[in-house]
Amino acid sequence: MEQILLSFGHGYSAQALGALLLSEDWQVIGTTRSKDKAEALRTTGVTPILWPGQDISTYLAKATHLLISAGPNEAGDPVLAVLRDQISARASSLKWVGYLSTTGVYGDHQGAWVDENTPLTPSTRRGEMRVAAEAAWQTLASETGLPLHIFRLAGIYGPGRGPFAKVRAGTARRIIKPGQVFSRIHVADIAQVLAASIARPNPGAIYNVCDDDPAPPETVIAHAAELLGLPLPPAVDYATAEMTPMARSFYAESKRVRNDKIKTELGVRLKFPAYNEGLAALLAEEQQKTSADK
Repeated sequence: MEQILLSFGHGYSAQALGALLLSEDWQVIGTTRSKDKAEALRTTGVTPILWPGQDISTYLAKATHLLISAGPNEAGDPVLAVLRDQISARASSLKWVGYLSTTGVYGDHQGAWVDENTPLTPSTRRGEMRVAAEAAWQTLASETGLPLHIFRLAGIYGPGRGPFAKVRAGTARRIIKPGQVFSRIHVADIAQVLAASIARPNPGAIYNVCDDDPAPPETVIAHAAELLGLPLPPAVDYATAEMTPMARSFYAESKRVRNDKIKTELGVRLKFPAYNEGLAALLAEEQQKTSADK
């Protein structure tokens, strides 16, 4: 039987999974709001759908797997708002449904460890909306038997999303907030976790997706500068730093996220278990591409 993934909000993480599945002869259908992005997706082998706008019912009717990356808004989950009845009707025919959430649902734990059983106490509005969206999908799953899996992603980095550009440009700063620590995850490891879950479905499961090495953000910036052989970016006190509201909201939470479940249940062995390994690989990839382009 043909394996067909319908991906709502086919962005950075979803594209990494899509590339894996396309190499295994899957059909990947991805939604986007942009015509330019649709054409870019088409060049990778993805079937692009402009949605909302384009009729998606035919694609939903033939999909065997769903991935939801589209984030919630004040009105709730955008996919359920439009397609709840159609997804309900397909629930028993789908093999796997993945919802990409965030570790922001746990809120602030002042650097303490959290796992999938930690109560959800978000400290930002974005976190609250994610908790509500998770609950809405869980309610649908309990009502229909939808084979739902929730993935709570830590801070995502990877090709095109690393600290090197800012360090090179001289705009990077080491924001200092005592006790602040974040968990992270390389996009390649997100893809392999999702693929492992597809291969070993466990409806109702929730997984933290992060590496083994939570670290202060200023330490990561400093290491990136060291790898590049550039001066240490300036240290700036969090209390007086000029930051966007979005950037400042990230510093409202400090926690270390456990990832035992992706290893014990899904058998995942992280490609990049620590940020230093991930950054070294990104830099090597950049340098290799630069050499190839010369």
